[in-house]
Amino acid sequence: MALEGCFLRNRSRLDTIEFYVYAVGVPWFILSLIFTSSAATLTDSYRHKGLRKKLVAILKEKGIEDQRILDAIGTIPRHFFLDPAFADWAYKDAAFPIGSDQTISQPYTVAYQTALLELKAKDKVLEVGTGSGYQAAVLAEMGAKVYSVERQPTLYKRTKKLLKEMGYETIRLFLKDGSEGLPRFAPFDKILVTAAADRVPSHLKEQLAVGGILVIPVGDKVQVMYRIQRTGEKTFDTQKLDLFKFVPLLKGVHDDDA
Repeated sequence: MALEGCFLRNRSRLDTIEFYVYAVGVPWFILSLIFTSSAATLTDSYRHKGLRKKLVAILKEKGIEDQRILDAIGTIPRHFFLDPAFADWAYKDAAFPIGSDQTISQPYTVAYQTALLELKAKDKVLEVGTGSGYQAAVLAEMGAKVYSVERQPTLYKRTKKLLKEMGYETIRLFLKDGSEGLPRFAPFDKILVTAAADRVPSHLKEQLAVGGILVIPVGDKVQVMYRIQRTGEKTFDTQKLDLFKFVPLLKGVHDDDA
């Protein structure tokens, strides 16, 4: 079973990629209990900064060229988005569970998707799938006006609190069905989806400004990354790129009491 939020470089071995946490001997259900009951300790040491530099170097080696993305990843303390007990794993280029059956995406995946957006300062960006809030923080560091939607109440509350504590008060968070987008605030210059859709939601395409870009993974067990640019009122240009694996894009708002 593969960990979601991962780039799948070797297409011939998709069915043999092991779940990351099992490699370190920590079952998913234990991690879920930890992540839903713990808050991050906001301490950023010289050691953490050194680990971020190494992570940035890894991303450069993998082909990430946009210095603004590298600077954002080099600035943001990724370990704040994980339980303190797993801070050492924060700067590995790997996805990691954050509770509620969700993951914080692999840093390479974050950088890859962000690069496809061709982000400009003050771009109005809709993120579908707030999760840990790390991707939203990267977008905000790059000067975007971020609107982020999450369907899991537990994650929404925890991430809203964390981002505020980190000083990202300009990021606007919404507890809603992300597949519907945010028509009230449309149009958006860019839309980034961090969960796998079985098809491209028409609502999201409709909420793109002309010239805007939508980045979304599409598929079932393994997804193809789509980059869709709106070229006119009713016309779109679609590119199908690399293979990834994400958690599914689900409809509705999750009921924590169900």
